[in-house]
Amino acid sequence: MQQHTADSSRKKKRRRRNWLLLSTRSAAQEEGQGEGQCCCSQSQSQSQGHKLMIMSPLLVLALLILAAPPLAFAASPRRMARIQSHLDRINKPAVRSIRSADGDTIDCVAAQSQHGLEHPLLEGHAIQTEPPEVPRRGAFRFPAAAAAAAGGGATNLTKTTTNSNNNNERLGAWQTWHHGGHCPRGTVAIRRTTAEDMLRARSVARFGRKKKKNSKRSVDAARAANAPDVVSGNGHEHAIAYTAPSSQQQPVYGAKATINVWDPAIQESNGFSLSQLWILSGSFNGSDLNSIEAGWQVSPELYGDSRPRLFTYWTSDAYEATGCYNALCPGFVQTSSRIAIGASISPVSSPGGAQYDMTLLVWKDPKLGNWWLSYGDQLVGYWPAQLFTHLSDHATMVEWGGEVVDTRPAGVHTATQMGSGRFAAEGFARASYFRNLETVDADNSLAEVPLDAIQTLAENAACYDIRKAYDDAGHSGAGWGTHFYYGGPGHNPACP
Repeated sequence: MQQHTADSSRKKKRRRRNWLLLSTRSAAQEEGQGEGQCCCSQSQSQSQGHKLMIMSPLLVLALLILAAPPLAFAASPRRMARIQSHLDRINKPAVRSIRSADGDTIDCVAAQSQHGLEHPLLEGHAIQTEPPEVPRRGAFRFPAAAAAAAGGGATNLTKTTTNSNNNNERLGAWQTWHHGGHCPRGTVAIRRTTAEDMLRARSVARFGRKKKKNSKRSVDAARAANAPDVVSGNGHEHAIAYTAPSSQQQPVYGAKATINVWDPAIQESNGFSLSQLWILSGSFNGSDLNSIEAGWQVSPELYGDSRPRLFTYWTSDAYEATGCYNALCPGFVQTSSRIAIGASISPVSSPGGAQYDMTLLVWKDPKLGNWWLSYGDQLVGYWPAQLFTHLSDHATMVEWGGEVVDTRPAGVHTATQMGSGRFAAEGFARASYFRNLETVDADNSLAEVPLDAIQTLAENAACYDIRKAYDDAGHSGAGWGTHFYYGGPGHNPACP
């Protein structure tokens, strides 16, 4: 009862704080408009000056409370109400809250109370407590699921000092918020969504969702037929490797890769740069495409900064009405108290210096059919099979690589970087990479992807490119196996 009262009090305080910020910004905007009217009389100007003197302390207080930069627009009362209502739905009462050095607040939420369980298709859903059957390859077996779920003190970000895994060094810090503490057992770590986050979004209704993809780019017809999801319009550009469709190979039940982590520069506030894997099935030209996605991204609009962050995404209708990023809508069921989706990753790679990478695995549990995500050796959570149509069975294609948004500001190509911001030819410690590409087969076994089984695609190689390669030490587990370098600077003399 005491915990409930404390949670309610904290929730009310956050609500009052958000309303203060939104209300004072709205008032300030109105005052600024009045101040700009040249026909104001002297008395009106004095009155306006008195108003500004009264409002200034409130504005300062609001900005100090949230420690956030002022926005270029004000919210209407109706929008303010919708934002607060949305925040009340997605931010659940916390058993404990951890303030991160990067400005985030991580809420430790009781697992059964998480927003992910509120999807209509998950009514009555019981969180999967039975450890999933984790894929394995040869003599190698993934660390015990139970130990991973419990935390186990393991680390998930690898420091690579050469372009061979022989000199890897394991690190202890891999999400920034961990320096502030950990969530207790029985809870899940959720990044708190703020009013600032939602004010940056164009629409409350589509907050946390990708733009709809309605048009096709002009690319090689054969490649477009095989990888249509990545040649969609809306200014998205890619440098990716992908498997052939399932008509040419066995069905796919998951994918794995180790991804180099960087902090690419983003030119526009509504732009992003990401590196991820896609698990796909369905009609690429219709509205029933199913996609599960995971990786790292830099998105100032979504997170309010330029830090690389672990992210997930899902859709069952080609990005129309279903799915979202991270835990911003119901659907993904989190089980981890140690990994917060949407939290920043630290440290990151540097040109010519230490290279940091993370390993992601997404696979379908053969026992219960849910699609699980692991980050390093930690189980993060799962997408229940009920969310999907085509992915309720298996995937037909896997993609790995980078994506940026090019809105052509000022009529030229964006300077938003992909990966490290360097082209693939610059190689290790300069260009970003994906290594040890693997897929999961019907026997729930990890299989190295043969180099000739993947194709590559870059819509505009003068801006961002990709080069695949193979390290024949991969079968021993000591090399990079099938891998690729990718990325680029965007705008440059060859990319006007």
